[in-house]
Amino acid sequence: MKTLLVLAPHPELADAIRGALNPEKFRVIHRLNLEEAEPFVARGMADGCVLDIELTNAQGIWAIEKLRRVAPHVPLIVYTGAKEWAWEEDAYLQGAAYVLNKPVRGRLLNVVLERLWSSTALTTPLTPAGLSTAALATRPSPAPASAPGAELTGTIAHSTAHTLGVLRDFSGVLTHSLCAEALLRQFLLLLREILGVNRAAVFLRQPPSLVGSGTAVPEARRLRAACAIGLSPGLLEHFELSFENGIGGHLFRSGRILRRESREATQDGEMQKEFELLGAEVAVPILDRETLIGVAAFDGRVTGEPIANGELELIFHLLEELGMGVKNIWLHDQLAANHEMMGDILRELSSACVVVSRDLAVLHANKAARQLFSRPGHRSSDLEFSDLPQLLGSKIYQVLRTGAGIATFKHQPPEEPQKVFHVSVVPFVRAQPSQPHAALLVVEDHSQAEAFRRLEIETANLRLIRTMADRLAHEVGNALVPLSTHQQLLAEKFKDPEFRASLDVALSDSVKRVSRLTNQMRYLARDAVLTKEAVALNQLIDEAFKEAFRHQPTRSAKLQFENGKHPIILTGDRAALRHALAEIMLNAIQANTADAKVAIHTETENDNDGRGWVHIEVTDNGSGFTAEAAQKAPTPFFTTRTVGLGLGLCVSRKIVEVHQGRLVIVNPTSGKPGLVRLSLPLQPSPVPNN
Repeated sequence: MKTLLVLAPHPELADAIRGALNPEKFRVIHRLNLEEAEPFVARGMADGCVLDIELTNAQGIWAIEKLRRVAPHVPLIVYTGAKEWAWEEDAYLQGAAYVLNKPVRGRLLNVVLERLWSSTALTTPLTPAGLSTAALATRPSPAPASAPGAELTGTIAHSTAHTLGVLRDFSGVLTHSLCAEALLRQFLLLLREILGVNRAAVFLRQPPSLVGSGTAVPEARRLRAACAIGLSPGLLEHFELSFENGIGGHLFRSGRILRRESREATQDGEMQKEFELLGAEVAVPILDRETLIGVAAFDGRVTGEPIANGELELIFHLLEELGMGVKNIWLHDQLAANHEMMGDILRELSSACVVVSRDLAVLHANKAARQLFSRPGHRSSDLEFSDLPQLLGSKIYQVLRTGAGIATFKHQPPEEPQKVFHVSVVPFVRAQPSQPHAALLVVEDHSQAEAFRRLEIETANLRLIRTMADRLAHEVGNALVPLSTHQQLLAEKFKDPEFRASLDVALSDSVKRVSRLTNQMRYLARDAVLTKEAVALNQLIDEAFKEAFRHQPTRSAKLQFENGKHPIILTGDRAALRHALAEIMLNAIQANTADAKVAIHTETENDNDGRGWVHIEVTDNGSGFTAEAAQKAPTPFFTTRTVGLGLGLCVSRKIVEVHQGRLVIVNPTSGKPGLVRLSLPLQPSPVPNN
């Protein structure tokens, strides 16, 4: 059967030619123009071509020239409705075999086609049935005996032409290497041209990226039609092969080619049904050198001859390579999908993300980065390295050159000081080479969070001020009550000695309470050591105990102090340190006012850096701290008593921390007294002069 391609802007010419020719000998294919027919013509699937043009201007000649560039050896018949002898002559010169006038006359067309292919057969060697293409490549071409060396030249020319044709066909398959369906279709079209099969179908399992990695997913055990020629799309839409039974199950278990007339197929009714529905005679497994990924089914040759075993073996190996190609396409699709997903994630992040290569080219910038760094009036929507602030650009350059990441730092643009960004730069390093090939810049806008933090601090300060004002008013009021009472009775009882003694006590207590309160406020407001002097620790403890005793006089208060063998000298604000120790001792005295005993133990040590420390432990003889009191005692305004502000240990901790020390309330133990530990740094002893 000959294939005749008709290029005409209207289907009437193709219908007339189809009606004039014997349908058993000729197959007529109609295309509107050369662009639509180029894939068909370029692969040599047309035995002849009919071109519908008007030979009254140059456009018709141009159409012939374009056709000749694509298919220089296809016989050409031109049909025209109007012609001029000059343009007709150009048509023959361009390679037209015949120029015929419309309408189509059947007898004339049949005679022209018969003469056309008869003349072609005289110049083209026929391919004997059953002779492989590879054999033709080495078969010598006849050459005129009169030409010396012509036989060898003809053989080389024929072999070269055939090899180039094979290379052309192979290149046509490679052009579809990223699309599985197009790759399979091109392969089936070439296979049909070589073997002469009319029906072919390829079934593939679903890619792992679509069904997951587990084999328990039902879709992973099914083979769906990926490409077919000569079969109805409606049939394949609802037809699948299975790994469990039928053709797919047999090939999955055996891995061998299956013929329809084989014993295994004739004894299996499901196989026969599948062969019949597909109109196939043979099924070939498609392997990826590890497992079955698909099945290819073919019918016999259009001449009725079966496909030889050697040809099927070659097809099996070709399909194995094709399976590797399909698997690579799946991997490419999965990588592309992952890349697209990561791109979508980066694009939608609220943080600005920029990937910069080693040559300082911006590989990726998400939407937030372009909005943040794009310069006003910049025409290009792509972000460039020069668009980044100089500080950030220098950090990226440093990371790309050193390969070491940079810890997250805060960045405030000079032109927008109210903006606060947290910036991190991370290198991308492959195993080889060790230098980073790219760096990721992540910029998070913390302006709103910083504003909220400042607002929280201001709110907390306002709450603290309100609480402090309330407590101060209450405490000062308590100190003024006895003074106010005595002031009201002063004129009436001033001469009474007992009244004057009571007034003296009231004045003394009120002054002590107000003085202590004033000192607490003063030390809470200080963030640095104002004066420094050297003071002996034992002397400081004695002064602090006397001050604590003055605020809580009790006859039974006793101090037990273990100073060790060597005197300890501290350097700092003497008054502040005395006040801190006094507040701690006062807290210890108040733990058991009936029989107060304060025990102090000190020891010195050097840390890993060689710095000297003194640890001062103050122990009372009361019931000890509760778990809640141990946790909250150093916080402002916490007290378990009905009087006082609850600032004693809080002020002590502030003074100790200003002196670069630490105050810790040791975790309480049931039945054990309370223990407060102070740790203060020691100044190195001066080297004596000789």
